[in-house]
Amino acid sequence: MLLLVIVMLLAFVNGVRNEDDVQPCAKVQTASTVVPLGSPVSATCVIRDNCPLVIGQAVHIEWRLGDRLFPGSLVANESGMGSEVVIPSFNHTRGFLTCCVQASTLQVVGGVEIRAGYRPEAPQNISCQTNLTTPNTLTCSWDPGQQETHLLTKYSLHTEIWDTNENFTYELPAGVHRYIIPRTGFGLFSDMKIYVKAVNELGEATSAPIILEPVSAAKFDPPTILKIQAESKRYGCLKLSWSLSQQQAWMRDLRLNLEVRIKTADSSYWSEQPILVNRVRPARSVDQCRLRHGTQYLAQIRVRYQQSPWSEWSSRQSGVTLETAPAGRLDSWMKVSGDQLHKQLNIQLFWKPSKQFRANGQNLSYIVSGKKLPVTNGKVCSTKGNYCTFQLPERAKKIYLSAVNAAGKSSPTEVRIHLPKDRAVVSDVSVIPQDDRSLLVQWKNLVSSTLIGFVVDWRPLLKTDLSLTQFEITDRNQTRLVITGSFEPYKPYGISVYPRFKDGIGLPQTVNAYSRQKAPSMVPKIQIKKSWQSHVELTWDEIPLDQRNGIIQSYKVFYCDKKGTINVVSAEPGERRVVLKGLNTESLYEAFMMVSTSGGSMNGSTIQFNMDPFDAVTVVTTLIVSGVGLSLVLIIIVMTCFSNHKRLKGRFWPAVPDPANSSIKRWTSESTQDSHLDWDNEEPNPMYLSHLSFLELPVKLSKEDDDPWLSNKEDTSDLGESICGSPFLSGYCGSNSDSVPYATVIFSGPCDSLTSKDPHVYLRSESTQPLLENEESVTPKCYQNMATDGMQSEQCFFGPCHNCVPEEGNDPRILWDDFPFLHSLTLNDTQID
Repeated sequence: MLLLVIVMLLAFVNGVRNEDDVQPCAKVQTASTVVPLGSPVSATCVIRDNCPLVIGQAVHIEWRLGDRLFPGSLVANESGMGSEVVIPSFNHTRGFLTCCVQASTLQVVGGVEIRAGYRPEAPQNISCQTNLTTPNTLTCSWDPGQQETHLLTKYSLHTEIWDTNENFTYELPAGVHRYIIPRTGFGLFSDMKIYVKAVNELGEATSAPIILEPVSAAKFDPPTILKIQAESKRYGCLKLSWSLSQQQAWMRDLRLNLEVRIKTADSSYWSEQPILVNRVRPARSVDQCRLRHGTQYLAQIRVRYQQSPWSEWSSRQSGVTLETAPAGRLDSWMKVSGDQLHKQLNIQLFWKPSKQFRANGQNLSYIVSGKKLPVTNGKVCSTKGNYCTFQLPERAKKIYLSAVNAAGKSSPTEVRIHLPKDRAVVSDVSVIPQDDRSLLVQWKNLVSSTLIGFVVDWRPLLKTDLSLTQFEITDRNQTRLVITGSFEPYKPYGISVYPRFKDGIGLPQTVNAYSRQKAPSMVPKIQIKKSWQSHVELTWDEIPLDQRNGIIQSYKVFYCDKKGTINVVSAEPGERRVVLKGLNTESLYEAFMMVSTSGGSMNGSTIQFNMDPFDAVTVVTTLIVSGVGLSLVLIIIVMTCFSNHKRLKGRFWPAVPDPANSSIKRWTSESTQDSHLDWDNEEPNPMYLSHLSFLELPVKLSKEDDDPWLSNKEDTSDLGESICGSPFLSGYCGSNSDSVPYATVIFSGPCDSLTSKDPHVYLRSESTQPLLENEESVTPKCYQNMATDGMQSEQCFFGPCHNCVPEEGNDPRILWDDFPFLHSLTLNDTQID
């Protein structure tokens, strides 16, 4: 529009030279200023002869459309110079076509605005809806078509009432495609013709008319269900009584179409296909049959007249069909454990209706019996729940489960009893949340010829009520199952997969699962358990199950020193400890813990700690280790010395032979040197002599004064002390020795001298062990050597001496040949001064 004003001003300025001349310099004409979009456009331009722009100048005329130039052709005209142009395709919805004169400069002398668009389409999809509430109206709407006209298009609604021959036209503002007809413009039960007309500058179009009865276009208010009841002797049927709303109750004689949708009281979904009842009056009830017996149903209805829109659904009402005895079998799941003390089986039995089961009643209860026939004394459990716990003898093999209502009892379901089997064929159980109402359980199984299927068992872990336990039974080829139910978000559920064998139930695999997870509600407090050198061990308590809000993925401990250097140490979900290493004993540290689940993380409170420069634990540990090491070294040295020095070993551990079980014949030099005390026996080795010492007498002993064996004193208990105090045995004192030899043999010469004439002297040992079995007798036994006046000494070394007199001609010393070791101890007559 602004460009048009500029063109007209230019034309006016160029074409007017004085106030008396008001005619334009040129005139532009076209067949139509509104044309179909894309059609050709032709125009002519006539320039007056007295136009100042062309007087005395060679003139060239050009055409311009927008920014494009079009050449024109000259035409003869009585009024002046003329030019004609043809534009083959006008592709603009709106444009200015101007005529220009090429003189010294290009001057615009005239122009015209051209608009383009399309004819209107015929309106489509006319629909009308009657409102039966006050005020009564008829609202009609239509579709203007898919194509934009680009031109101003007006619509008008036309109605013709056939009964009264009344015609009404309703003009609509541009762009409006909906109109509300008042109650005076129609009759509820009179047919009427309705159509719409569209008009613009290129033409008009009229829709196809529709014929309707306004009441058939009425959307009724939601109806009301008055009552739902079961009829006598009509099993599986319910009768519904209903009516229209109070505002529409006056139309009770109309025959309406009715739809009924129903569902059981425990179901979350309505029936997929509503039940249609045609041409029914509001005062007449309708029957719904083929329903389950003894089941509570919820019902809703909606109505319409002929092809009118359906009303909204009514409020729901409930009703119960007549009861019959339960039918079908129950699905069961049994957990068995043995009680060896009382020879009983502890049983937990769970059940649920199978797909074929029909309760056929409201007040349903269940009976578990050990006998198939309904015998009172065979009943072990009766409940209205979905589980039962009881005990049976170990010999029990099966039980029977029945459902009972007021009308009767179902056929019993046989449940076999199997003890659990120690077989594990299930592994890698995982749970993937699908949504708030379902979880996907997956597992792997090993190949087993006796495997017949699986049982998936789940329950909320924060509740102990066994009635919340649910289960599903699958076949052997199935390794995944979607379980559904009301899973609470952020709450843990225990899910177990049990293998089923022909002869029992195997070992399960159990995992915890959540439908949704979030960050834990709490973080445990960090505690310092111990510290040593530059290390600190931190521990914490386990998060309560109801505070986790998910499966714990990790524990992370963040700690930093006064310089701000941050370090992180992670712990596995099953551990509750970390060790911080490489700490500076002169720095103050801060630490906090972050606990994470797959749904989020939470940080705990911060603690501060520092390292003590003196570590008492380390000092004590070092001292203990050093002491133990030193003791081991000393023990090794001592043992080495003892093993290499048998005499030292004999000094500390002498073996004292038992006189009652000993024999001088066994006192060989070899056995004496190698004898040792058995470490496992407290008594000394009775078979060998552990020590034999040879003492050389520098002075001859007096037979009567110094030989203790010849003393007339009967008390010999102090002989050891007398020997210890003897001047001849100054280096020997048996009383102060830890271990003493049984006897000491003293020679007047070297041990290997056999030519000495001095008699050998045998001294009594300091040992208090009795030498004789019967010490009441003072008569010496054969193993003693007694010297008497005028008699030769008796020599006998084994047992009592019965025939000790030697044969004539034989030297008594020949007896020593049988004792190589004692051969050097041969007794010779010795004169005692």
